[in-house]
Amino acid sequence: MHSMRHRLARLGIAFPLLAALLPATAHAQAGPSSTPTRPLEVIVFPGGFNLPIWVAQDRGFFQANGIAIKVTPTPTSVFQMKGLLDGTFDIAMTAMDNLVAYREGQGEEPGVQGDVMAVMGGDRGFLKLVAQPDIPSIAALRGKTLSVDARNTGYALVLFELLDRAGLREPDFSIERAGGVVQRFNALMEKKHAATMLVSPFELRAVPQGYKVLATASTELGAYQGYVAGVRQSWAAANGPALTAYIRSYVQGVDWLLAPGNRNDVIAILQKNVPNTGDADAQKIYDVLVDPKTGFQKRAALDAEGLAQVLALRSKWGVPKKTLQAPGTYYDARFYEAAMKQAAVK
Repeated sequence: MHSMRHRLARLGIAFPLLAALLPATAHAQAGPSSTPTRPLEVIVFPGGFNLPIWVAQDRGFFQANGIAIKVTPTPTSVFQMKGLLDGTFDIAMTAMDNLVAYREGQGEEPGVQGDVMAVMGGDRGFLKLVAQPDIPSIAALRGKTLSVDARNTGYALVLFELLDRAGLREPDFSIERAGGVVQRFNALMEKKHAATMLVSPFELRAVPQGYKVLATASTELGAYQGYVAGVRQSWAAANGPALTAYIRSYVQGVDWLLAPGNRNDVIAILQKNVPNTGDADAQKIYDVLVDPKTGFQKRAALDAEGLAQVLALRSKWGVPKKTLQAPGTYYDARFYEAAMKQAAVK
């Protein structure tokens, strides 16, 4: 655990936006009547899309459900998935595609593979292709360098599909690995790359500075399953009650933040967790995150059509090529269904 923490410090903690977007010491403490021997270790990508966790912490949902969590921000998907697979972390809030890739041995590093699966939905990806101010269209990316987290997993496949639909395939452009969304955002701001896939609300910081949103994945691709809760199948089998408590708490957080009457309180929670966010910006971020068509999935329910889209893109772009298994291999609904029996927000 400690060696992983030291690696994280070297890789990610120093990035400018990281501390502002997700305090690494965020905890949800369990109440005196709870029995977990230790907090659940949860690893996430930094960003406003962690709002359901922040709400669940603020409103005491984790505590009420008898668990505590310790949240760690990840600098890259490789770091996150290695930590999930080796047991450093219990739950990864990650892209659905990452779980499919690492289950199938198509991850970024050869030989890194395991029994990972999704147990809950989250969002539709909030994905935007954002480019430098002087690039007016996807076609103008010809001959340019674009950044990804990992070129064979996650949202890189969405990028390749958007480019392909506009008539661009390698070597029409070049790809550079630049890390998670925080690192890619910073690199874009420093004009190191022509474009990248950003996850809302990062584009809201870029657009006022002249950066261009060239495409929105939900508009171009339709259904797509983005953020999910991922676990090792073996860990879930041994820790069912704790996992269902986590899912229940997260769903309660989603329910509460989507209730219109809680708008002002949700914005206050957002501003507490994303320091230096003014009122006007917080209002915009909130509106993007709760949009009924493109925002958080109601009750954090995984979208079957969105999962099918993930599998279709992986079948097309995944390396090495292989025939994927049935969707049920990558998503086990039993824990979500158990959690939903007690998930009503009072």
